[in-house]
Amino acid sequence: MKYRVTVAVFAVALIVGGCRKKPKATEPVGEIRGQPIVAALTTNTPAPATNATVSLSPAAPVQQPEGGYLNVGFDKLSGYQIEVSDDLLGPQTNKVALSADAQIPETVKELNNKKISLRGFMLPLKVEGGLVTELLIMKDQSMCCYGTTPRINEWVSVKMTKGGVKPLMDEPVTFMGTLKVGETRENGYLVGIYRLEGERMEAPEE
Repeated sequence: MKYRVTVAVFAVALIVGGCRKKPKATEPVGEIRGQPIVAALTTNTPAPATNATVSLSPAAPVQQPEGGYLNVGFDKLSGYQIEVSDDLLGPQTNKVALSADAQIPETVKELNNKKISLRGFMLPLKVEGGLVTELLIMKDQSMCCYGTTPRINEWVSVKMTKGGVKPLMDEPVTFMGTLKVGETRENGYLVGIYRLEGERMEAPEE
């Protein structure tokens, strides 16, 4: 059990450690499969015919779907800039106490302890009996398939509370649960700013 937890923490810490790095301009990047996940947009006024893709602005309000879960998208969770410096990433001292929370907008902090549904791509961290019990749900497949380092606000750490789920990495899935907004540290090191107490998962074939 200690080994599994250490591996999961290391995987998240490895991603965070690369958040402050920018890819070289001359370095080729493979085509990313899938599109960034955004919340569904609803309106009472019919939209004019157009071929353009519609997405929500970062400040757009969340929607209240059936089932009591707020429909939250990565357009809101990752729709702002956040800088992860070496000082912020490492253990904090009494003399200098930095927090990633100061960079999180109030509109996002208001989602803390709310029941939400979030759609994204799965990156398993812990598997028991063939089912995933701990994972990251990510904005796109850049990390899962191409090793591109995402920003710290482009993933949510998920720990299932009612049993594991089937591993599905090739298509977007939706997780329901209680969202926790605010920095998380392991052994003093910053490993994330979003956590989800996962209750269930919905896949396209379900």
